[in-house]
Amino acid sequence: QVQLVESGGGLVQPGGSLRLSCAASGFTFSTYSMRWYRQAPGKERELVATITNLSGITNYADSVKGRFTISRDNAKNTVYLQLSSLKPEETAVYYCHVRRGALDYWGKGTLVTVSS
Repeated sequence: QVQLVESGGGLVQPGGSLRLSCAASGFTFSTYSMRWYRQAPGKERELVATITNLSGITNYADSVKGRFTISRDNAKNTVYLQLSSLKPEETAVYYCHVRRGALDYWGKGTLVTVSS
């Protein structure tokens, strides 16, 4: 079955950086686009970044362009999200996502807390 396991979250000061990882299994990772979402307290889940399958084309929410970088290692079945210049309002649970046909799969998320 499809499994997505996020890691790398934690407490970081404003302006700091973190690297999130999502280990995928149960499907042919290299043939699917992957996405990172986040959900801040009291807010709806929002799409942060997308990376396509083989070509690795990336797309970002306007709010994170130039600060976040999504990447993938198809040999390791892992997608990454490098977070930089973090802001307190970006405190959220960050989720990995894949859509296979009509089905959406999510990891359990990793909490990123931006605070001094």
